[in-house]
Amino acid sequence: MRDSAGGGSAWKIAADLPDPELPVVTIADLGILRDVTEDDQGRVHVTITPTYSGCPAMQTITDDLVATLTAAGYQSVDVEYVLSPAWTTDWMTEEARAKLAAYGVAPPGPASGPVPLALSVRCPQCGSSDTRESSRFGSTACKSLWVCRSCREPFDHFKAI
Repeated sequence: MRDSAGGGSAWKIAADLPDPELPVVTIADLGILRDVTEDDQGRVHVTITPTYSGCPAMQTITDDLVATLTAAGYQSVDVEYVLSPAWTTDWMTEEARAKLAAYGVAPPGPASGPVPLALSVRCPQCGSSDTRESSRFGSTACKSLWVCRSCREPFDHFKAI
């Protein structure tokens, strides 16, 4: 039985799993949850795509998926990493972008189409676009550190990939 349409219980359980680095969003919000299948024997197969190769959160996500689905009564849980097609920030839901902004992380713009040149990023604290990049890498490799010139607050910006 295939669950990836979003109607099955294994899909719902996996989709509700928070990201370990940004717990305000789920792995489904981020678009890294690709597929969930379950059968009538209690076996579940979950397919996920890392935000980038070498993402240190993938082992935690795998462990959390196995623990959460096992606690829900599934007998066997297998997690597979799929690297192609590569994850892109375009897979993030609009809800994820709104949650990130509310959490204080500037969400990424679109990654498809012409390569965007970010001269400034809107501050998630005060809304000003008078900002500057302080460091290409923020609290994780998928984020950069920015500073608002208006409110003087630092903030993470989720890079468009």
